[in-house]
Amino acid sequence: MRAAVALGLLVLAAAPLRAQDPIDRGVRVGITYTAGTRPRLVLLPGAGLDSVRAILQRDLDFSDRFEVLPLESGSAASGSTVNYQLYRTLGAEYGVDVRSDAAGVVVRLHDIGSGTVRQQQPFPLPAQSAPGFRMAVHRVSDEVVRWVTGTPGVAATRLVVLMNKRAYRVDSDGADVTPITPASETVLSPTWSPDGRYVAYTRFLDGAGPIMLHDLATGRAQRVFGTESQLNFTPAFSPDGRSLAFARTDQQGGTDIYAVNVTDQCCLRRLTVGRFADNLSPTYAPDGRRIAFVSTRPGTPQIYAMSSDGTDQELLAPYDYGATGPSNAPEWSPDGASVAFHRDIDRAPQVFILEVGSRRFKQLTSSGRNSDPTWAPDGRHLAFVSDRSGRAQVWIIDTETGRIRQLSLTGEVRLPHWSRRFGAASP
Repeated sequence: MRAAVALGLLVLAAAPLRAQDPIDRGVRVGITYTAGTRPRLVLLPGAGLDSVRAILQRDLDFSDRFEVLPLESGSAASGSTVNYQLYRTLGAEYGVDVRSDAAGVVVRLHDIGSGTVRQQQPFPLPAQSAPGFRMAVHRVSDEVVRWVTGTPGVAATRLVVLMNKRAYRVDSDGADVTPITPASETVLSPTWSPDGRYVAYTRFLDGAGPIMLHDLATGRAQRVFGTESQLNFTPAFSPDGRSLAFARTDQQGGTDIYAVNVTDQCCLRRLTVGRFADNLSPTYAPDGRRIAFVSTRPGTPQIYAMSSDGTDQELLAPYDYGATGPSNAPEWSPDGASVAFHRDIDRAPQVFILEVGSRRFKQLTSSGRNSDPTWAPDGRHLAFVSDRSGRAQVWIIDTETGRIRQLSLTGEVRLPHWSRRFGAASP
């Protein structure tokens, strides 16, 4: 019975839907975004490389770091001389110039105000028909973002998602959807390793649910030590990649969090004792010292935290009994300052961010059912699942401006997890 309860926490029951409006109620904080000033950037015209420019323009727009200005064809010469005065008139602060090179392209970042080249770098690019072409251009985009902001963009990152009980890898712009697990297997809870080399997930097999470690380079999967029997789910890697925390439902029906050394395949440890409650969905803080998780000990699922050895357990996300419902799917932000999760409001899950230090909340969504948030490595963007378009799809929100976009995938999507590193390491 309790095993069914634990699994039920992962699958949201259907309920009547209506558009949600922000209402101040207890711990709730309405959706209030104050957009900062974004520098204006223009992609300078040139001969050829239309596909490269199209991807760059889209990536730089999706970075939410710039106001990317449209430039009509013929509005500027495509020769070697940049008409800085024209672009100043258009209001541009930066211009990105892409030119062909023997091994790929040379990219220049122009400071329009001073009329100088601020950065210049050659980038190798494979042929446009090669499988790695788009990802190579994404890396160029991320470097341009770093030149201006000091932090790389997230275009060259990937997500892992579930569609039709199968794990898929997908680029951050929704392209290159690639299956990871066989169609013959039913899997749950896919998650990236910190180095992007592995995906861990639960595989339902012979009445049990072992956790598998899938090597993306070789395609081979092996069972994680200590998960050979019973039902094991919601795995999460420690920041150094050596430990894996997960939930286990035992033969008596209880659900608790365990940790295992996946590097040495040893040393299984039990971190919670859920004699009268279920504990699941662990997520490590970026320093590895704390774990946030879901527990039913207050009656409904809520977000708790503990030391990585299981001590010092406490309620992390305060809730207003009767006004706010179950809270699920926590994920610690890359800077350790916040935890994202979803919480039921008027029987519909909505995405929240908890500021760990102040215990203050920000509600990010209000339309439809929104769940399972996951952080981009820049700590600024969140991906989550929403049915606002009519079926469950991945949406990405910029937490600073509230700007939102959809990744249009072919099937209904569940349980996204964003890769933890800048630049896609996996093949």
